[in-house]
Parts: sequence; C-alpha cells; structure tokens
Amino acid sequence: MKDIRDNARKLMEKFCYVCPVCNGRACAGEIPGMGGLGSGSSFAGNVQALAEIKFNMRLIHDVTDPDTSTTILGKKLALPVLAAPIGGVSFNMGGGISEEQYAEAIINGCKARSILGCTGDGVPEFIYSAGFAAIKKAGGHGVPFIKPWEDDELFRKIELARATGTDILGMDIDAAGLITLRKMGRPVSPRPMAKLADIIKKSGLKFIVKGIMTPDEAELAIEAGADAIVVSNHGGRVLDHAPATATVLPAIAATVKGRIAVLVDGGVRSGGDILKLLALGADAAMIGRPFSIAAVGGLQEGVEKYIDTLQGELKQTMVLTGTRSAVTVDRGILFTRE
Repeated sequence: MKDIRDNARKLMEKFCYVCPVCNGRACAGEIPGMGGLGSGSSFAGNVQALAEIKFNMRLIHDVTDPDTSTTILGKKLALPVLAAPIGGVSFNMGGGISEEQYAEAIINGCKARSILGCTGDGVPEFIYSAGFAAIKKAGGHGVPFIKPWEDDELFRKIELARATGTDILGMDIDAAGLITLRKMGRPVSPRPMAKLADIIKKSGLKFIVKGIMTPDEAELAIEAGADAIVVSNHGGRVLDHAPATATVLPAIAATVKGRIAVLVDGGVRSGGDILKLLALGADAAMIGRPFSIAAVGGLQEGVEKYIDTLQGELKQTMVLTGTRSAVTVDRGILFTRE
C-alpha cells in the first residue's frame, strides 16, 4: 500500500496530497479537487467524529475468526463495505489515469474481493459512460449512481443504467448544489418526495437514496419506496458546517433500521471505523477518497490490496472487541463515560 500511495501522490499532484491521515485540512476549499467545500469543516468533521469514538477492549472470549460478511440488497458481501460513487478523474484527481481505467479498477477490484463498487455521474459525458461500461463488462456487478438531473436527462440515464445489467441503482441527491456542475451550466436540484417516488417506481430497480442526514428524511425515503439510504453529506463537498455523518447516524438508524438498509459514508479510514459505524446502527459503510487513492495509485491491484487491508483491520478490531459477526454488532463495544 505504501508504493500505491506514493504513486498516487505523484499522479494526483496538486489535486490530492495523499496525506498520512486523510482529514480534509490540507485540501480545504479545493473544489475541483478532493477537498471539502468552503472552510472544509464538513469533511474534517466526518473524520474527527469517528476519531473521537473509542472501543471497549475485551479479550476474555472465544472470538478468534470473526465473520466479516453481510448481505445488502440481496448481495452477499465479504465485508460490509461499498466503494462510494466518485467520478471526474481529469478535474478532481489530476488525470493521471483515464476515467475508464478508474471505473474499471473500482468495479473489477470490488468484484474480485466480493464487495460492491459504485460509479459516479457528472459532466462531461465520459464520466458516467465509463462507469456504465465498466459495470456492463463486469456482468452487472456494480451500482451506478445518477444525480438528480431534470427529467429528460435523468430518465435517459436510468435506461442506460438498466442496460448495464445491474439490479441496483443509486441517486446521490446530496449532489444538489455541487459547485463543479454549476460551473459547467448543468445544475442539479433537490427532489420533492412525490417526485422521488415516481423516479423510484419508474426505475424498476432496487433503489438507493444517498444524502440522508435527518430521521424525517429517512422516513420520506421509505415512503418514496427506496430500498436503502446512505447517510451522507457528500464528503463535505456541498454544504459547509454540516454535522458529521457519525453524529447523525444513531438517530437515523434508531428511526428506520429494519425497514430499510442503512448505509453511511464520510471519514471512514480503517476497518475500525467500519466497526464503529456498524455499532452506531449502520448495515454497511461506503468509502470514497481512500478508494480513489488506491485506484489511481495501483489500478485494480491497488483496489484489491486496499480491500484486503480493510478486511484485516476489521477482523483484528472485531477480535479485540469480542465481536463475532458483522451483522450482530453490539453498541456495547463502544466506550462511554456514563
């Protein structure tokens, strides 16, 4: 992984610093690029909130080979992780590899390690085209995400997504207001619940709504017919001074868990972070920037090695907290002062 990260640092020069800890401080306000919007507080807050959560270490038990697998939307995953949808290699990551190489590295690397990779949407056309092509070549193994465009573009892209062979589609409603799209004259916007319900119904696919940050909107996603939500503030790239996803997750999970799959992203940097989010109520975690570094620095091999690293860290943390299975995580593994 060190070689992969070193190579990524060269290829992503001036777009991502590949910091020892990816915490959003060095790249604050750098959009396009990999930074957070404005002060960068939403990006940094995601990382900090997870860092402040501590584990109770327990070692008087018989957990030696914990089960990291789970099932999300009918898909058996080797660990509760999805690679988040990210696109725009040329203007966000330095263009050291092509959009096609990036999409294939994410999709094929995730497939090889039995998890799900997601692809991004955006302008120009080659961003989403590369993602759709990668999923189609992988036999439909992957989740294409589409932004909340106006109807003509939206439904055209839904048909293109269906043609990839996937049975899961995502919409990152948290992309509404993205500066990069606004600069290109292609703004995206929020969607009322009734309109979202119409989109989900017409898609004919299992549907993930990404960008839920409050319990009431989680309820609206269920009412609209979504199969999963992602608790996400878009990596801190759309709203400055938003709360951290780990901070809002418990209330959302308490409200809707069991009725809809609850995914979460934002600041996940290790297998331990994944376990923290499971303990707070998530069914699985999405990871963005670290997957981008692995893909740019090492293509498919980099993605596979990164997933192996995550699984090793997750297993170690499960052993040291007495956690037998990723689907039965007890919140009691988290330290509290009360």
